[in-house]
Amino acid sequence: MSVGQKTALYERHLALGARVVDFGGWDMPLHYGSQVEEHHAVRRHAGVFDVSHMRVVDVSGAGATEFLRHLLANDVARLNPGKALYSCMLNDRGGVVDDLIVYARQDRTYRLIVNAGTADRDLVWMHEQVGGRDVSVLERRDLAILAVQGPHAFDVAASWLGADASAARALASFAALELSTRRAGFLGRTGYTGEDGFELLLPASHIADSWDALVNAGARPCGLGARDTLRLEAGMNLYGNDMDETTTPLESGLAWTVSWSPGRDFIGRSALEKQRADGVPRQLVGLLLEDKGVLRAHQTVHLTDGGVGETTSGTYSPTLDRSIAFARIPVGPVEQVHVDVRGRRLRARVVRPPFVRNGTSQLPT
Repeated sequence: MSVGQKTALYERHLALGARVVDFGGWDMPLHYGSQVEEHHAVRRHAGVFDVSHMRVVDVSGAGATEFLRHLLANDVARLNPGKALYSCMLNDRGGVVDDLIVYARQDRTYRLIVNAGTADRDLVWMHEQVGGRDVSVLERRDLAILAVQGPHAFDVAASWLGADASAARALASFAALELSTRRAGFLGRTGYTGEDGFELLLPASHIADSWDALVNAGARPCGLGARDTLRLEAGMNLYGNDMDETTTPLESGLAWTVSWSPGRDFIGRSALEKQRADGVPRQLVGLLLEDKGVLRAHQTVHLTDGGVGETTSGTYSPTLDRSIAFARIPVGPVEQVHVDVRGRRLRARVVRPPFVRNGTSQLPT
C-alpha cells in the first residue's frame, strides 16, 4: 500500500503505467515500462521528468545576500539577477549537508532548489543560521517542478512556451527567466542529465495541464531510473551516495564549487582550509569496467599499490554499453584498479568524468 507523499502528477503517473517506488519519502515513478528507452529518449530527443519532490525555498530580506554568502560554499555575490549557481551547504566540519541550485531573481530575492530526502533537515539548518539577520526563509510547497531534457527539449516545448520560447532558447546555461505567459512560471536553464534543456517551476495547481501539453508535443515521460543513469553518465554527483555530511567537497570532485573569496567566512571554511593545507586524503574518480559485470555502489576498489577505496555510485551505461561508476580512492596517480564484484576482482580503468555529454562519449580514445 502506498503511504508516501505524492506530487500533483501522481495520478498521471499511474495512468501511464509507471512503476512507483519510495524515494526520500515520496511515491515517485521509477520508469514507465523501459528505463533504457527513457534514457535513450533524453539522449536522442526529449524527455520530461516530474521532480516536484524536490523542495523550493525562497530567501528574501535585506540580509539575504549576506546570509547566503555565509551559508553556502559558493559565493552568491557573483550572481547577477537572472543567473544561477551550484553549491554545497556545509557543516562546521566541512561535510556536505546538501547540494543545491540557487537562482538570483530580478527582485534581488533568491530561489533555492534542495534535495527531497534532506529538505526538512535543510530547512531546520537554514533557520538556525539566520541569527539576527533580516532574512525570510520560505518553503514553497505550492510549486511543482518539471525537467524537460534532451537535444529537442526546446522544440517540443515551443508551443507551450509561446511568446517566451525565443527568450528561453537564448538563455545561457545557469540562467533563468520569469515566464510572461505562465502565471508564477519560472524557467531555469539547468538540468541533471548532461543534455540541453531546462527546469520549470509552476504552481502545482496548473502542473497537470503543462505535463499533458509537453507529453502530447513529444516529450517522453521519464522516471527516476533514467534520471540516475543519465546523471552518472554526465558525471554529476548524487547526494547520499557520492557525498554526505562525512565528506567534504574537496574529496568529492566538487572543489570547483568552493569560492575562496577573501574575507568571506562561510560555514565549513576553516575545516576546508585545514584539509587543503594538510593534503586532501581521498579523491572521487570515474571508473570504466573493462571486464564483464555491473558496477554498483559500495563495492571495494583495490589499487595496485595496496590501497583500498569504494565505489559510491555505479550502473550500466546505456549510451556507452559499458558499466561505469564513481569511486572514492586514496589521492595519487592511478590508471587501473580492480573492483570486487560478487567476490570477483574485475578490471576497471580510471577515467575523468563526465563519461557522456550531449549524447557523445567523452572517454579518451
